[in-house]
Amino acid sequence: MKIVNALAAAESPNPHGVSARELLSTEHAQVVMVTLQPGEALKLHITPVDVFFYALEGEGIVEIGGERQTVSRDILVESPIRIPHRLINESENVFRCLVVKTPRPTESTRLL
Repeated sequence: MKIVNALAAAESPNPHGVSARELLSTEHAQVVMVTLQPGEALKLHITPVDVFFYALEGEGIVEIGGERQTVSRDILVESPIRIPHRLINESENVFRCLVVKTPRPTESTRLL
């Protein structure tokens, strides 16, 4: 059994310049906890695998293929392979969510 304290996990450098903590990385999946401070956003990008976002805290915007939806705690959003997407925090509070990629990508994410 492996137990990970998500809030104590080390931050991973990323091209978005936001707090991202990798919690799991196997050949089957990659799980990253992203924390966006007020006004922060991920850059629009494309991933080479399916992704889903699960909101843990706060309120944020999920943009997928030009469609934008405000989400809050306990909402899951599916993002299909190779569709441009990003997370945005336009609120005055922290927005934190899990980003799950399946399977774990073997090629890089492409920024747009």
